[in-house]
Amino acid sequence: MIADVKAAPFSADEFRRRALIDRGPHDSYDYGDHSFNPGHPRILGTRQLVDAAVLIPVVDHRPEASVILTKRAEKLTSHSGQVAFPGGRIDPTDASPEDAALREAQEEIGLDESHVEIVTRMPDYLSASGYRIAPVLSIVRPGFELSINEHEVDAAFEVPLRFLMDPANHARNRREFDRIMWNFYDMPYGGQRIWGVTAGIIRTLYERLYL
Repeated sequence: MIADVKAAPFSADEFRRRALIDRGPHDSYDYGDHSFNPGHPRILGTRQLVDAAVLIPVVDHRPEASVILTKRAEKLTSHSGQVAFPGGRIDPTDASPEDAALREAQEEIGLDESHVEIVTRMPDYLSASGYRIAPVLSIVRPGFELSINEHEVDAAFEVPLRFLMDPANHARNRREFDRIMWNFYDMPYGGQRIWGVTAGIIRTLYERLYL
């Protein structure tokens, strides 16, 4: 009898298994920038939130996986030069957050959906900048070719899932936002600074799947 082989802890197979565990109901304010900034929900409650979706593309390199991130174009007027997941606002023509995330990934970095397996969606993440973000978890089959849209993205790169899911790499920082000091996570890697909402979503992913 051949014994079952346990998936490596940071493999795509193990990521999928953890992502599909039923964790029960959650409140709409459970996840977001306010989770490490007490009092923030009251401010968000006064705003009209914009619905958005991001794709969390976990590339199935064996034995371990990596995650595709982008560096937003420096010439953009909003969040220029920041590291982000592929994604953006949900358009009226999008059938679902998943469709929006796939569309944005295709538009921004040319990631064809034929290489993408949608696994599930995390609870919405509420950002201090006024977005309600649906993080869409996915597995990406190797062999894809990226085509960078220079109007939106300066670069795309991969970060090992092992690095992102290690709390030792989750530094805490502070900055002033709307005349209030806000806490945020900061995860420098390979000359890139992963921080703000992107790092907050990564931290949420760690707390839900790997803590």
